[in-house]
Amino acid sequence: MKECINRENNLKYCNCTYEPCERKGICCECLHYHRQLGELPACFFPDEVERTYDRSIARFLRLQQQK
Repeated sequence: MKECINRENNLKYCNCTYEPCERKGICCECLHYHRQLGELPACFFPDEVERTYDRSIARFLRLQQQK
């Protein structure tokens, strides 16, 4: 994993609750990882939804329809 010069600043906005995550604060790595899984990163979801770990695109779209 590459070092990220923005990591400390990114962590201020990262709402990921998965503690052993090695990508936390390294947004480009996080986006790439979740994209490979057909998901979106935690920061796309409100905290109460993020905690469910359902980061599917379908869940994201349902949330957008509720707005």
